[in-house]
Amino acid sequence: MGIAQPEDSPISESALPAVATSSLGPEPWKAPWWRPAKGDRATFFYLMLINLLAIAGVIFFPMPGWKIAAVTFALIWVGGMGVTVGYHRSLAHTSVRLHPIVRHALIFFAMFNGSGAPDSWTANHRQHHAKVETPEDISSPWIGGFWWSHLRWLWQAGNVPLQRWCPDLDQPQYRFWNRMQIPILAVSLFGGLAFGWTAFFWLGPMRLAASLHLQCFINSIAHMRPGRTDGEDSSQNITWLGFLHMFQGENWHGNHHAKPWSARFGWKVWQLDFGWYAIVLLEAVGLAAKVRRPF
Repeated sequence: MGIAQPEDSPISESALPAVATSSLGPEPWKAPWWRPAKGDRATFFYLMLINLLAIAGVIFFPMPGWKIAAVTFALIWVGGMGVTVGYHRSLAHTSVRLHPIVRHALIFFAMFNGSGAPDSWTANHRQHHAKVETPEDISSPWIGGFWWSHLRWLWQAGNVPLQRWCPDLDQPQYRFWNRMQIPILAVSLFGGLAFGWTAFFWLGPMRLAASLHLQCFINSIAHMRPGRTDGEDSSQNITWLGFLHMFQGENWHGNHHAKPWSARFGWKVWQLDFGWYAIVLLEAVGLAAKVRRPF
């Protein structure tokens, strides 16, 4: 099968604006945590909602039964693959070109995982890499603190200019997903109601909150390497985080920052990276091409 995807569009840091625009000022991490930036009230409400509902689910429905548990973990797994392979490696870093069917299937699972639209995710991530550990980094714990990097930036950092950071995604095939974001998220959050209250809490808010925090650990603790100096990239590999990420490879974050253009995050045999294994398999069957390797 052929590979259809936009040509690589390398980002030149010198040609890009410095920061996201936040209505909370040039240092939004100093604002009260409960005050969202202009245009981000819905994001703040959604994040508070799923976390509060997740806590309620843990209290009132702690034992879901094996079927609901299996479906919940399966959705977390495919959602994580949508993020690490579809969003992170393919779209943000163009380290692999995916067949359109695979690419858009992964986008759907990432959005069903609560990870947002592909253009905003890509823009945020590219700015993070270009401005890492500086006040212009949208989610650095060394600038705004742990909770800023873990959650608060999502509703307080403001909007990264999409035309600057991901002009290659300004296409109908990606703008389509912006229109689908609310319907997909609504089904993701409330779809479990069709199977009862236990299924609602586990398949909806508990799954979405777990997926949220697992992804946010990469922004927070994976950028809190001890002994760093000011302005230095603090990304680090965290072995134990691989268990929480189901060994999909995102925990090898130090490797990734060292060679962000590589589709492979786990460089050693013992550094399990199922995102990489999936890419190798897709390449073998003709559904992935131009795979960029670290060595």
